[in-house]
Amino acid sequence: MRNNPMGVIQKAGEIAGLSIKTFLISLLGILLFGIYLGILIYGENSLTVLEHLKEKKAALIDRKKVLKAENRRLQKEYFELKQLEPSVN
Repeated sequence: MRNNPMGVIQKAGEIAGLSIKTFLISLLGILLFGIYLGILIYGENSLTVLEHLKEKKAALIDRKKVLKAENRRLQKEYFELKQLEPSVN
């Protein structure tokens, strides 16, 4: 008696109550869904990219606050120096 792969698959399908066609279609669906989830989590437009962009946005907002404070300080210094200069007429 030979053990062919199709016979093993048929026997497994009979035990599970599925036909070979249904089993293969289900397996293909699960595989495609896994690939889709992988792309969703690690792809170019993924959740990890979204998290990195959120972190970058927060860092840029902090940098903006620092630069605005520095700009105010430098403008104050500029206007103070400007008032010390004699008027040219």
